[in-house]
Amino acid sequence: MNHCGTQKIETQRLALRRLAASDAEAMYRNWASDPEVTRFLTWPTHTDVKVTEYVIGTWLPLYEKPDYYHWAITLKENGDEPVGTIHGLVNDDLEQVTVGYCLGRAWWHRGIMSEALQAVIDFFFDRVGPNSICSYHDPNNPHSGMVMKHCGMKYEGTRRAADRNNTGICDMSWYSILKSEY
Repeated sequence: MNHCGTQKIETQRLALRRLAASDAEAMYRNWASDPEVTRFLTWPTHTDVKVTEYVIGTWLPLYEKPDYYHWAITLKENGDEPVGTIHGLVNDDLEQVTVGYCLGRAWWHRGIMSEALQAVIDFFFDRVGPNSICSYHDPNNPHSGMVMKHCGMKYEGTRRAADRNNTGICDMSWYSILKSEY
């Protein structure tokens, strides 16, 4: 694959960019402190903005790596304030990217995550060149699966009791799109 690191991506409504230390307050306020947002995630709800500052601080040095892909999702109409994140974990051996995402509750059901995921799929296939892009969700969070379907990903199956999130041990429903299907 042709790694190029986290590059700015723009869509009609969104600007996806690298996170910055100055994003901690917005991240904490907009999604990381909300137990409803983090319910199906694998990281705990942040109890204090200092937790968010620490987490962002661990991510920032990773931007120096050409195979690190992690974007803040911003709405152009709202300026530069992040409302969520989307990232891709690379498996070079399989030529595969696994995408994960999170969006503040105030922005749910507005097509924002579908627009962000489609932009990231386009970026990976057009710039990086994986053979497949995949993602998964807890079946108790069906809206996440609808985002994947909306972006052309196909349901592959559900692995039972295969992950742990903030609800406990959970199933994982997998979706993917292949380069040949793109």
